[in-house]
Amino acid sequence: MPRPLDGQRAIGAVVAPRATTPPGPARFRHGVRLVAFVRLGRPQFLLGGFVLYGLGAALAVAGGAPFHGPRYAWGQLVVTLTQLMTHYANDYFDLEADRANQTPTRWSGGSRVLPGGALAPVVALRAALALLAAAVVAALLLARGAGLAAGGLAAAMIAVAWQYSAPPARLCARGLGEAATALVVAVMVPAFGFLLQARALGRPVFLAAALPCALQFAMLLAIEFPDAAGDAAVGKRTLVVQLGAPAAGRLYAALTLAAFGALPLWAMAGLPARVAQAPLVLIPVAVWQAWRVARGGYGDSARWGSIASWSVALLIAGAGLELAATLVGGP
Repeated sequence: MPRPLDGQRAIGAVVAPRATTPPGPARFRHGVRLVAFVRLGRPQFLLGGFVLYGLGAALAVAGGAPFHGPRYAWGQLVVTLTQLMTHYANDYFDLEADRANQTPTRWSGGSRVLPGGALAPVVALRAALALLAAAVVAALLLARGAGLAAGGLAAAMIAVAWQYSAPPARLCARGLGEAATALVVAVMVPAFGFLLQARALGRPVFLAAALPCALQFAMLLAIEFPDAAGDAAVGKRTLVVQLGAPAAGRLYAALTLAAFGALPLWAMAGLPARVAQAPLVLIPVAVWQAWRVARGGYGDSARWGSIASWSVALLIAGAGLELAATLVGGP
């Protein structure tokens, strides 16, 4: 029986294996499947979408734009639907690599729902397609009230997010997934929030996005360290696979340090001083994290989970502090 998700077969040609049916009463089985379906969507990654979208909207309001609640809610819906679509699609199209991964962590190796047989792979595909349709419809409805620019930006986010793991582009297997994800999550999402409130784009949102963009890129490298062997085995050429773990570890360290080191430059370029200063409290953590990755953490399986967790924490905390500083206001 052919395996799905080698990135080359057409979607319609995939024959998915049956899921393993858990024992017990029907109500229990349905509950197990529901929990597995939720896990498949990897909800632990959704927080970043709320923080970064909120950051963009808050910067617009801080710059004098009136807050528009309905546009904010519709925009957040588009962002969250797009995130969930990406998660379900990624587990489907990456199943072969996830099966080959012998060292998954909480953050890497997919949700582990499909390799474990809790659900059939086709469930993930159908969920991804349904979420894709819902995101497109929400973006079209939003564009009717918010304008073509907002609709166009939403369409671009959805398109790049889908092509992250889906063929034919399958960016994650070409060493382009890291840049594509950082662009969508850390730049386009806050720009989308800013645009929906200000009805135009402005410099502050791009300056504020520089920190989370670099940290998002670094976080993806951290998540790929445990996946590298399995990815290489099935021909998935992530940046870590292409560069090799030692070089990717040095790149991780450089990005993490540069993300915080550049904050004074963004302040001089027009980012509100309080927004640039707030994340500086994280510098000791960033230095420690960069040091331990560059000094061999990239190859130490005992530290992979911790490295990924701290990478996620730096991203959320950095963007969250920018958001908090924007909301507090002041000179």
